[in-house]
Amino acid sequence: MSDHPSLPVTFRPGRTRAVLHALGAASFVVITVVALLLGGLNPGEKASFVFTGALFWAVLWLLARPKVVADAEGVTVVNVARSRRLTWAEIVQVNLRPGDPWAFLDLTDGTSMAAMGIQPGMAKQAAIRDAKALRALTESAHQSSPAGD
Repeated sequence: MSDHPSLPVTFRPGRTRAVLHALGAASFVVITVVALLLGGLNPGEKASFVFTGALFWAVLWLLARPKVVADAEGVTVVNVARSRRLTWAEIVQVNLRPGDPWAFLDLTDGTSMAAMGIQPGMAKQAAIRDAKALRALTESAHQSSPAGD
């Protein structure tokens, strides 16, 4: 089927990641330069400026972390603070409804899990394409698994 990307495949919000990484780097540089140019600050105060810039960059790096990695055995969902490995059999359905901030995976245990690596924020069409591809991979895995799984 043409909807199937070759495995393994990684889905991530590319534009969002680029903006967050660029913003983090630029903020760090600006805060560091300001700290170095400000007269009257002692070395400890300058170091605290640099530390604050690094901390801000680290937070933006965490926000840029989400991705969904699909391989032959299943899916690894990496969100901001957590990551979880799922087998294909654990995923019932992939949803990305209008207005959703990211895709959701309905699981066999009755819960729903955010898959923040597929988010329509800055690239709606790419997110829709990625959600359809992951949905097709899930359906294909379910069809090829032996009955009773």
